[in-house]
Amino acid sequence: MDVLSFILSDVRYGLGAYLTVYLLTEHAWDEASIGMALSFGGLVGLVSQTPIGAMVDVIRAKRALLAVSVLVVTAACFVIPLAPRFWWVAAAGTVGALAGTTMTPTLAAMSLGIVGTRRFAHRAGRNEALFHFGNAVINVVILFAAPFVGTDVIFWMMGLTALGSVFAVCAVPRDAIDHELARGLLPDTQGRVVRRTIWSTLVGSRPLLIFAVCGALFHLANGSMLALVAQKLALGNPGRGVMLTAACAVAAQIVMVPAAATAARRADVWGRKPLLLAAFAALALRGALYTLSDEPAWLIGVQLLDGIGAGLIGALFPVIVADLTKGSGHFNAAQGAVGTVHAVGGVISGALSGWIVVSAGYDVAFLTLSVFAVAGGAIFWLAMPETRDMPGEPEPTGPTLSLVSGATPSL
Repeated sequence: MDVLSFILSDVRYGLGAYLTVYLLTEHAWDEASIGMALSFGGLVGLVSQTPIGAMVDVIRAKRALLAVSVLVVTAACFVIPLAPRFWWVAAAGTVGALAGTTMTPTLAAMSLGIVGTRRFAHRAGRNEALFHFGNAVINVVILFAAPFVGTDVIFWMMGLTALGSVFAVCAVPRDAIDHELARGLLPDTQGRVVRRTIWSTLVGSRPLLIFAVCGALFHLANGSMLALVAQKLALGNPGRGVMLTAACAVAAQIVMVPAAATAARRADVWGRKPLLLAAFAALALRGALYTLSDEPAWLIGVQLLDGIGAGLIGALFPVIVADLTKGSGHFNAAQGAVGTVHAVGGVISGALSGWIVVSAGYDVAFLTLSVFAVAGGAIFWLAMPETRDMPGEPEPTGPTLSLVSGATPSL
């Protein structure tokens, strides 16, 4: 799982920001066409999270599901240089979005099914730390290899990491995953009918609804901050925008590694709530500090706070959902539903911040986003319970216990 989390980082979100640069520079697409073509995949990924999560709950062949998702995302990305035309790119983005949306809940489900809920906070944080570490390493490789290989390096890295991810998935022992635990059922309910419906799980849990709203406010504040910083850097430093934006992204990823690792080590000791409050505080402070200077060194330095906020919430998101859905059998469906609400906040962020920049300037936009972060943190502090203390499961037995303790399981 460590190797898988590290290698999967390049495949998990497809070509990401590199796709925009590739279409713009290699095929002379205009910005409007790029945005329109990629919007199809974004919309499909948004609305498909809950049904895909429900599918992950039901499917027992989770290793095969993850491996196929990796191959589909990679194939969709390889279609783009072969047929760089609008509808081919739009179709590839849509198929890739469906497969990419499958990866996160499947990886979380496999982790939960291997270690159980009592060790899940540590495992989820470890997954997230290794993901960000892998992402940073791969971006550094692309940064140094691009002058020699050209933009094709992004496709070479995509292919290599896809193959590595498939081998890593196959190396996970099939019998190591308890599929009842992987969907959020407790050991004493195994073999029984799941009495709670998906609807009652999602709507009947007040803490889950609060977490969805708070997360939407977090992503409303966070979603467009990096894009705004990139625009400021590009406008203030002609010819250096791409390099400085890459520096911002790498800087944040480097900080995300220790932030996620801290969540893995301390979430069961300090609780989830203090760590999430720290994420909101870092986000609010980040937006305010951006207004103090336009110097590249300052803006990149402030961007380090992104690593704290994103690293903590990324590591704790599946943990809190698992805490709140114990015994329901709908852990992955709940991940999808809450993730959709969070993603809506991110979508609104881009449109809102762009309008504010045009109307009132960058400083007002950053301060407005900070206000949303403060609001989300305040609601989380006042209304959200500490989920660490939710009723737990008995210690896992059999293969799961052997894997947790480090002994060789009998498979």
